[in-house]
Amino acid sequence: MVVHGLAEAVAALALAGPRGVALLSARGAAGSLGPAWFLALVARATAAQPGVPYRAILDCADAPGQALAALRAGLGWLVLDPTCPGFAAVAAAAAEVGAVILPAPPPALDLGRLDLRRAGGRNKLAGWLAAAR
Repeated sequence: MVVHGLAEAVAALALAGPRGVALLSARGAAGSLGPAWFLALVARATAAQPGVPYRAILDCADAPGQALAALRAGLGWLVLDPTCPGFAAVAAAAAEVGAVILPAPPPALDLGRLDLRRAGGRNKLAGWLAAAR
């Protein structure tokens, strides 16, 4: 699920239940909002829905410096364009700390396009989660 804020992350976790969910930032969020913001968002969401398995994935677009900052902040899953300068160095740094670098975002439903206050939006999210299993 692409999450843009706390309400979306909490909704994704609530509907995912014990099977869990990937919480993916918006494209390039590492550069605009930073890793600390994303970590805080995930921490607040998981505190609201404790016990739900999740994977936090921060999209660094083509910014290797942001990816290194995210690794230093403790993020274990990142998206980084493999054609960007410095990709090999970031991949090596990630391997040293056991982090995963994805060359492209995984398939995900963008929750910013749904109104999760309405039943239709929540139903679409629930359907997407069910199909992903």
